[in-house]
Amino acid sequence: MKNLTSIQSSTSRPARLAALKQSFQEWSSAPDALTRLTRRLSTTLCLETQLGMIAEEAVDIIPFDAMNYRNRIARQDFVFSKGVGGPHRCEYRLSLEGNYYGTLSFHRRQRFSEEEMTGFEMLISALICPLRNACRFIAIEQAALTDSLTGIGNKRAMDEALQRAGALAERHGAPWSLILCDLDYFKRINDTYGHIVGDHILTRTAEQIDRSLRTSDSVYRFGGEEFAVLLPHTSSGDAKDVADRIRLAIEGLRVDADESLVSVSASCGVATYLPGEDVDHWLARADEALYRAKDHGRNCTRVFATIN
Repeated sequence: MKNLTSIQSSTSRPARLAALKQSFQEWSSAPDALTRLTRRLSTTLCLETQLGMIAEEAVDIIPFDAMNYRNRIARQDFVFSKGVGGPHRCEYRLSLEGNYYGTLSFHRRQRFSEEEMTGFEMLISALICPLRNACRFIAIEQAALTDSLTGIGNKRAMDEALQRAGALAERHGAPWSLILCDLDYFKRINDTYGHIVGDHILTRTAEQIDRSLRTSDSVYRFGGEEFAVLLPHTSSGDAKDVADRIRLAIEGLRVDADESLVSVSASCGVATYLPGEDVDHWLARADEALYRAKDHGRNCTRVFATIN
């Protein structure tokens, strides 16, 4: 025999479901700005899309000329801007549970009233949780594409970048070059001085390569002591010059190991994308050029020659 609690529970369940259905319908169709904004923000984890939604909803309530957002997520600057600003500004540092999630500012030609600034604060209270989730999503995505030791892109990031580069080269006809760079006799350094020194050399190498590049170039660690550099709008001759500049920068490294200064050299292979080429073949040609550099005494650069 069912007890009284069980009977009451089964009796009230349909009523609770009906109330839930009614609440959902009201939430889905509610015309007020806060409900509409939170409803829209819940549909995406794309931070740029969320910020566009915020700008659209906020300007209908509090007129402004521009909205700007800036943050640094996973070592990368994220900037969003919509409109052209005026001399007056409301700026809000977004934080939740002690964590910073960027700075949001609104601009216009006339001063904002106290009532309008209070309105912005109410909007921010509705957007902060979805925006936090979008920031965390970016950080997770970046972590999956980042080498944990050096902080540069990993092999997965390199593979994705090569696919994009091949597609862009086909679409626009501009030259793209790939440099593969391998540290010479690196195992000997690990065996002699230990992995702590070896890891320090890898980190410093990544820094030196990055400093040798333009902002449009990108560097990846795709193996133990192997690095790849992707150069847009760069011919094979110019890519060789970049590879030699990288080699000289690496050769100048000095790392303390007890009472010794440890140095290292690097070999580089260069290949320029060929029209219609599969990116795996492009990578294989760069690897062949690197093999030739190793075979010719190391600490040098070789270019995979092609016949037009």
